Amino acid sequence: MDPRLMKPRFVDLSIFLENDVVSDPPAYAPKINYLTHKDTLDEATAFFPGLQPGDLPDGEGWALEKISLTTHNGTHLDAPYHFHSTMDGKLGDSQPSMTIHEVPLEWCFQPGVKLDFRHFADGYVVQAADVEAELQRIGHTLSPMEIVVINTRAGTRYGSSDYVTSGCGMGYEATMYLLERGIRVTGTDGWSWDAPFVYTAEKYAASKDASVIWEGHKAGRDIGYCHLEKLHNLESLPATGFHISCFPHKIRAASAGWTRAVAIFFGE
Repeated sequence: MDPRLMKPRFVDLSIFLENDVVSDPPAYAPKINYLTHKDTLDEATAFFPGLQPGDLPDGEGWALEKISLTTHNGTHLDAPYHFHSTMDGKLGDSQPSMTIHEVPLEWCFQPGVKLDFRHFADGYVVQAADVEAELQRIGHTLSPMEIVVINTRAGTRYGSSDYVTSGCGMGYEATMYLLERGIRVTGTDGWSWDAPFVYTAEKYAASKDASVIWEGHKAGRDIGYCHLEKLHNLESLPATGFHISCFPHKIRAASAGWTRAVAIFFGE
């Protein structure tokens, strides 16, 4: 078949930005104020002196929304700057970390690989050996620039009260295993690439070892990378055979950008 006639299939990997659904700790939750066509009538007529509300079709202005967000609400791409002020320490001299508008666009559209870690307990810290074992199970050898996403138990808990504390997280060695093989974008359906904070806090309280805090993120000090957080619908994906598109919103000098992450199957 002529490749030009093959229609791609798209799978949405993004959560909603919405009110009253558990997607973040309460202090970081998004807030959306919906203004209807009637709510904006005064604003609409103010642009055109003499215009009366009844002059507009059906007496309607325009709908719009006013939103209070952090760049880490919703499905988003974290820039290396989020993790640390410098990156690439193991690739030579450290350099200032990239902010989201500096992330190469080529990083954000690449073949995808899904690692299924749903069987790991909440709070488990994934090790390099776990990544290697899963790659062997699915029969895949990583290629540079592939986008590697992890499917955790958190994917099925989105919107539930335990979402933020659900799922496993990626440890330093597991993250470095990917980065050392040329991976530059990773992702998770959990709230964080690392294990949920409540479990890390317990480990730190027992050991006072600060290296356990945000260890997966902090791998970016050694090799700069991005990751997607709060992905959705990873359960529907096979291990390979698709591309991921995750271009971030262009926010100058920001630590992250919102993205409509999508899996694309070509030639089906």
